[in-house]
Amino acid sequence: MDYLEKYKQWTTDEYFDAATRQELKDLSDNDVEIKDRFYKDLEFGTGGLRGVLGAGSNRMNLYTVRKATQGLANYIIKQGGAAKGVAIAYDSRRMSPEFASDAALCLNANGIKSYVFEALRPTPELSFTVRELGCIAGIVITASHNPAEYNGYKVYWEDGAQITYPKDEEIITEVNTITDYASVKTMDKETAEGKGLYNVIGSEIDDKYIAELKKLVVNPVADSCKDMKIVYTPLNGTGNLPVRRILKELGFTNVYVVPEQEMPDSNFTTVGYPNPEDPKVFTLAKKLADEVGADLIMATDPDADRLGVQVRNEQGEFVLLTGNMSGSLIAEYVFSQKAEHHTLPSNAALVKTIVTGNMSDQIAKYYGADLIEVLTGFKYIGEQIKLYKETGSHEYVFGFEESYGCLIGTHSRDKDAVVAVMALCEAAAYYKQKGITLYQQMNHLFEKYGYFKEDLVSVTLKGIEGMQKIKEIMGNYRKNPPVAAGGYKVLKFRDYEADTITDLSTGTVTKTGLPNSDVLYFELEEDAWCAVRPSGTEPKIKFYFGVKGSNLEDAQDKLNKLVQDPVFKVQ
Repeated sequence: MDYLEKYKQWTTDEYFDAATRQELKDLSDNDVEIKDRFYKDLEFGTGGLRGVLGAGSNRMNLYTVRKATQGLANYIIKQGGAAKGVAIAYDSRRMSPEFASDAALCLNANGIKSYVFEALRPTPELSFTVRELGCIAGIVITASHNPAEYNGYKVYWEDGAQITYPKDEEIITEVNTITDYASVKTMDKETAEGKGLYNVIGSEIDDKYIAELKKLVVNPVADSCKDMKIVYTPLNGTGNLPVRRILKELGFTNVYVVPEQEMPDSNFTTVGYPNPEDPKVFTLAKKLADEVGADLIMATDPDADRLGVQVRNEQGEFVLLTGNMSGSLIAEYVFSQKAEHHTLPSNAALVKTIVTGNMSDQIAKYYGADLIEVLTGFKYIGEQIKLYKETGSHEYVFGFEESYGCLIGTHSRDKDAVVAVMALCEAAAYYKQKGITLYQQMNHLFEKYGYFKEDLVSVTLKGIEGMQKIKEIMGNYRKNPPVAAGGYKVLKFRDYEADTITDLSTGTVTKTGLPNSDVLYFELEEDAWCAVRPSGTEPKIKFYFGVKGSNLEDAQDKLNKLVQDPVFKVQ
């Protein structure tokens, strides 16, 4: 069926509600938009769905959510897990409550219990809940840090981590076998509740989640530091209540929340693009921080799994830490304090993604921990936690990725910005007692481990043509990998899709040892590197860069030269 046939079906079939049919009829003179909405089905990828909201087979709507859920339900039944049930959480985006309820009712119609949060909750709490309730799976409705026109649907398995191979491919197969939307099961909520299939959860899970976080405190906050001033913004998402609660229970008495960004706002009116990696989202927070004389600023994304941090430099100005910097600060604090308290396990593991900076390698080496690299995506870090529990080979201590996601402890199997806020505020209080700021501590890390600097350049390429362009770019790099970049020789070329590492000096080819993924990585001289990959959540191609300098100025110069090399420019 081509895109016009699909379009006609959606506009005429009364299975689709009147509003959906009318939305599509209004596009009758816009062939480009019709094609974009129907040239394919919204792909259920390795983590679930993510796309622009709207009517059509290539959009996030009630019908595509129900189809995905029916595929998941079929898989759960085949695995014999129906009796365990599925936990469901959602964020503050448009249609999130409706998608959560519809997913639950589809599961219920298939005889599977659902446990739905009474209101919006962070993604990491959903991960915690799956194991706490002994569920077979979990669903969270969120598009994380994407712009307001997006929403998404992520699937977790009974270990609390996002689905990984082979379950991801098996569930994808089940979803793809559903070609008739009318075959998807559902039922009304009142009947589902009456049969004990639709269950509402809330504060009792919140209490258990917060209790687990507090077990991870290493150094209780001293009275002299409890008045440290913290400005926090949940960016109109799910972090507001749990972040404020954990900081209050730790003893911090001066926490200021940005009023314009405190309450849920599906349009993210004050920021548009609610990504804590973007300095612009801190505009209102910095204004408030200057008014109250804050020590630091924290921002969590809408589903509270990523944390952005700004700290005051030596001139008293706020500067944004990169994800590599904030991750390294937390890693150093956790490992150093465990070592000082003699609680660091002999088989400790620090886990990072392949595009995360190399300072973490040095931190692991310094504390005698094993550094484990995994593919991009926190689900692969969660997978390691499960592996360590099963084999006893390592004890997970900390894991992070450059895109502002990290996890201390194993209460969650996904990145957790709530525990990251807790840890970084605890660290700030600890260092304040010693007379130093987080900014000064970051400089100490540069002096101790090396002057590592990283950058990320994202190029947006929308629509069918954009997707084709991204494939063309990746193909060209594979056919003609650069032999030099930024004044560095390329030593090795890793193609994770082909599972190959090619030594350019000898021609020797070895395996990466990781699952197949559309990522290219170039190992350069002098600890420099770069990587290229399509985004898994947005129509973008991403270029990652890392260098090591003799000082911060030298590192910045080297980084600029690498980033500006024409070999990484999209034509």
